Amino acid sequence: MSMSASDDRTRDTKRGTERLVVIGGDAAGMSAASQARRLKGPDELEIVAFERGNFTSYSACGIPYWVSGDVPDRDQLIARTPEEHLARDIDLRMRTEVMEIDVPGGRVRARALDTGAESWTSYDKLVIATGARPIRPELPGIEAPGVHGVQTLDDGQALLDTLATTEGRRAVVVGAGYIGVEMAEALINRGYEVTVVNRGKEPMSTLDPDMGRLVHEAMEGLGITMVNDAEVTKLLTGEDGRVRAVVTDDAEYPADVVVLGIGVRPETSLALAAGLPLGDHGGLLTDLAMRVRGHENIWAGGDCVEVLDLVSGRERHIALGTHANKHGQVIGANAGGGYATFPGVVGTAVSKVCDLEIARTGLREKDALRAGLRFETVTIESTSRAGYYPGAALMTVKMLAEHRTGRLLGVQIVGREGAAKRVDIAAVALTARMTVEQMTALDLGYAPPFSPVWDPVLVAARKASAAVRVNTR
Repeated sequence: MSMSASDDRTRDTKRGTERLVVIGGDAAGMSAASQARRLKGPDELEIVAFERGNFTSYSACGIPYWVSGDVPDRDQLIARTPEEHLARDIDLRMRTEVMEIDVPGGRVRARALDTGAESWTSYDKLVIATGARPIRPELPGIEAPGVHGVQTLDDGQALLDTLATTEGRRAVVVGAGYIGVEMAEALINRGYEVTVVNRGKEPMSTLDPDMGRLVHEAMEGLGITMVNDAEVTKLLTGEDGRVRAVVTDDAEYPADVVVLGIGVRPETSLALAAGLPLGDHGGLLTDLAMRVRGHENIWAGGDCVEVLDLVSGRERHIALGTHANKHGQVIGANAGGGYATFPGVVGTAVSKVCDLEIARTGLREKDALRAGLRFETVTIESTSRAGYYPGAALMTVKMLAEHRTGRLLGVQIVGREGAAKRVDIAAVALTARMTVEQMTALDLGYAPPFSPVWDPVLVAARKASAAVRVNTR
């Protein structure tokens, strides 16, 4: 604890003003602040928000598309600037990092990064929206120039600066999750020779390996070299100190630029030090109102929390902007005197690599096994439109249904145009706890330019329903 930090304990006691302090200025934090401000004016609720970076309320999910050139201007990714938040009577303090949460004292200690000055700010209500931090293994050479993560807009700009000044055209992406696959595409679009080094059996570990294989084949068809079952052991540097190669147990891959897409973990070091409850995945634990368990006036949301999986009934960590914005809305409503809840998730996500669309929701096979569920699996191939209509493209749909009950457990889809968003049908069915037999009766839209008479998701549901009937006799 810094004894030199000034102490801010001001209150407008005459007017009964409360103070809401928000840690984190991106999706969850500023959504919460904005929603609370809609419900209560500055005479009733003072809002102070701390953001350690240079930007607020931006789409981190859009960074690969900015790097690729599909989105030409960085500012297009910014939903609301610091100035816009300030204009709404939110005391937003940029480039200011919260260093400590004093729960018994109801205050936080923050440091201005440009001056080093520290101060305490007291709160009546606290929102923790500290996000997630990229996994950056402690390997020789990992801090060398030319090695980049892509978590923030500053990260994206640093990578673009490297791409603009590096003469070589060889890129290695470490990791083959969403970010790794999307960054591989971005670099291919920029004319780089791209190698993806992946420790898993296939890319996209959020899919079962048989579906990940389809992604693998598509990536190699684009000229991307896929290296699976490979563990990076070190990064080599040249005489100038810059990265020049990525090394695994049995090979060396030349690199003029390296992008890390290994994944993220909840950024909960502040919460841990403050004694707040964390789950098995390192994220903060909250109730349905996004209130930190055991703490009446502390809420948390976004990538730093664990959420309830409505299919398995277990807590899990999912870092997605869709969830973060919903968390923020719920938190802001509750902190502003209203009431709202966030019931949980089914794990829906979509991505693409060039024209290949990738989608999943619910449980993979290993998730269902871990949850102790017995299940049937089916995989079908169909087309995005009526087979005779121009542009009909193949897609593969995999579906999991619970043994005996036939309850839908999960869906994965890989295909071309029109494939990914079909997963939303399954997401709704999962949320409603529908059986695959019930799904076969869904009244979905049909016309030859949009779908076969039987939509691919319904074809899979019919096959899964038949498998359940056969195997429960």
